[in-house]
Amino acid sequence: MNLIDSKLDLDNDTYKTLLESTRAIPWKIDWATMQFAYIGPQIEALLGWEQSSWQTVQDWADRIHAEDRDWTVNFCVAQSKAGADHEADYRALKKNGDYTWIRDVVHVVRKENGEVDSLIGFMFDISERKRTEEQLAGLRRELEELSFKDGLTGVANRRRFDIVMETEWNNACRTKQPVSLLMLDIDCFKQYNDHYGHLEGDQCLKRVAKLLTVAAARPRDFVARFGGEEFIVLMPNTNESDAYKIASRCRELIAGEHIPHDGSDVSKYLTASIGLCTITPECGDEVRAFIEMADRKMYHAKQRGRNTIVNE
Repeated sequence: MNLIDSKLDLDNDTYKTLLESTRAIPWKIDWATMQFAYIGPQIEALLGWEQSSWQTVQDWADRIHAEDRDWTVNFCVAQSKAGADHEADYRALKKNGDYTWIRDVVHVVRKENGEVDSLIGFMFDISERKRTEEQLAGLRRELEELSFKDGLTGVANRRRFDIVMETEWNNACRTKQPVSLLMLDIDCFKQYNDHYGHLEGDQCLKRVAKLLTVAAARPRDFVARFGGEEFIVLMPNTNESDAYKIASRCRELIAGEHIPHDGSDVSKYLTASIGLCTITPECGDEVRAFIEMADRKMYHAKQRGRNTIVNE
C-alpha cells in the first residue's frame, strides 16, 4: 500500500501519527493553488522554519540555495507538468542561515482526466551523505593528482607527460603552430650519488625540478621528470628562438645555484646537458620520433663536453 495516497485523509490521527513519526518529512502541494496542503512538523526540527510558515510553493523556492534554486525549481516544474515522478537534491536554507542538503522525492497525482491534481512526497536530510561524497571525491582527486605526480620532485611524472604531450601535439597539428621540447640530463649524476650519497642525490633532483619550473613558467610550459636524472620541458606554441632562451635559462639557473659537485669532470658545481627540438607537426607525424630526436640531441650535448645546449 502506498503510504502517501491523495485519497487518504490527512486529518486521520493514525495516518498522521505514522507520517510524523518518520525522519522523512511528508508534504503535499495542491497544483491549482500552488499552496501547501500539508507539511510534516519534522520540518521545524530539520530547518528551523515553523510548520505554519510553509504556505506556498514560493516559500519552498525562497528557501533553496541561490546556486541551486533555478535548476531545482525549473526541473521540478517541468517534471510535474509532464506527470513524471522525480527526485531533486538541493541545499535548503535553515532559519539560522546555514544550509542542509535535501533530497525531495516527488510523486505526481493526476485526476481522472489526466490533469495534475497535486504533488506529494518526502523530504530527506542527506547532508551526512553529501559530506561523505565530498570527502570521497576529495580523496579521488588527491589520488588522481598523486598518480600524475613524481613522488620525489613534485613535478609531473612520465605518465602525465605522455598525456599532455599527446594533447599538445594534436593541437599543434591542427593549428599549424610550432611545439618545442627540451630534454635535460644532470651531468655526472652517478658520480654525484657515489660522492654525496643517494639522500643528497634526491635533494639535488628536487632542487633541479624547482629551478626548471622557475625557468619554464609560462602558462602552457610543462615540466616533468622523464626518468632517473632526466627532465623534460614541453613548450607549446613556441618557436626555436624562444625555446632556446628558456633552455639557456634552465642551464644558467642550475649553474647559478652553485650546487657542489666534486665528482664532476665538468665543473665543481652541478651542470646539465640539454637537447632542444622544435617542429611544426603535420598530420601523420609521430610524436615518439620527436621525443627521440630531443633525446638524441641531449646525448650529443654530452658528447660535446656536457653543460651545453644542442639544438641542431
